[in-house]
Amino acid sequence: MFHVFSALIAFYVIWRLVCPLPWSKVGRGLSAVVVLLISQHHLINRNFFGTMASPEIPFLVLAVLGWAFGSLIFVAALFLIKDLVALLLFPFQRTISRALLTTPGLRYGTAALGMIAAAIGVAEAVRIPSVKTVEIEVRGLPQAFDGFRLVQLTDLHASRLLEAPWMQAVVDKTNALNPDMIVITGDLIDGTVQARAADILPLRSLRADHGVYAIPGNHEYYADYVSWMDAFERLGLPMLRNAHVRIARDDADIVLAGITDRVADTFSQASPDVLAALEGVADTDSVILLSHRPPGAALNAALGVDLQLSGHTHGGQIWGGHLLTKWANEGYVSGLYEVNGMQLYVSHGAGLWNGFPLRLGQRSEITEIILRPVIAKP
Repeated sequence: MFHVFSALIAFYVIWRLVCPLPWSKVGRGLSAVVVLLISQHHLINRNFFGTMASPEIPFLVLAVLGWAFGSLIFVAALFLIKDLVALLLFPFQRTISRALLTTPGLRYGTAALGMIAAAIGVAEAVRIPSVKTVEIEVRGLPQAFDGFRLVQLTDLHASRLLEAPWMQAVVDKTNALNPDMIVITGDLIDGTVQARAADILPLRSLRADHGVYAIPGNHEYYADYVSWMDAFERLGLPMLRNAHVRIARDDADIVLAGITDRVADTFSQASPDVLAALEGVADTDSVILLSHRPPGAALNAALGVDLQLSGHTHGGQIWGGHLLTKWANEGYVSGLYEVNGMQLYVSHGAGLWNGFPLRLGQRSEITEIILRPVIAKP
């Protein structure tokens, strides 16, 4: 369905942009073929260059394909907006309406704007993420953990687009924060263990006094889940799969729990189970839950979770498009939410899937979280 939808977008761009060009039939025909091929590059990659999740082609090719596909999407969106405005104006301002539909300069300018926006989006997507610092008040947090600093990394998506040097830069930036603990909330990789061995190697250099913990995201299941769980353990990344650990500080402790991803059922793996992850945890314990996806937050709050850390949404990647992502994730897409007394933080993530490597208005992040106990109001 994805490929059919992208083909329909291509035909719309061909109709509105390519067909009116003052070129020969051969020139317009070849341009139409190029636009259609761009719309189907995911299908081509899947069949000839690896998988749809992880085509094994050079960085520059992936970046150019990302720009070309992004240009197609942006140009189609801008033309659609322009055409809808023209149709709405037609009963009242026919001259303006016709100009919007037929003026060559406006048509070329719209196309150029879409291509420039796509270029900016790719540059934003592959940059080293900035540090975003947030303070979060957590109910039941022991006083000993006031000021406890943890760094959340999520959606690293190691691939031929985000390779070892990028990953090393993220690791260096994280370690420079000197955090008390580091957590990784899924989607660490795209590709097989063999293909990504060098790209994930920098993760073994992550350092924090109270440890580094991770959970799987949906993309781990797309690329040989069992092998990846073993690989992460060898890297020194304990995977919390429906399990928890206790983090001690001075004379107090908190619970750090993690669950698997709901796509696990498709691959005959353990489904996410918060009850199993919290087995043996007392009602009085302060609980932080790592859940790759934000949906289910209300149920997690009812089960005694005090802070949920999630990713998966990438913040929607593009402002405006984030509204669709929000709809698909129970209203959670970016930043801090209060859910029935529980705090939920949804990170934009550090990386993204190489099949749509664009960000506009929703920047990547390394999240530094400073924990605070809830201050009782007089």
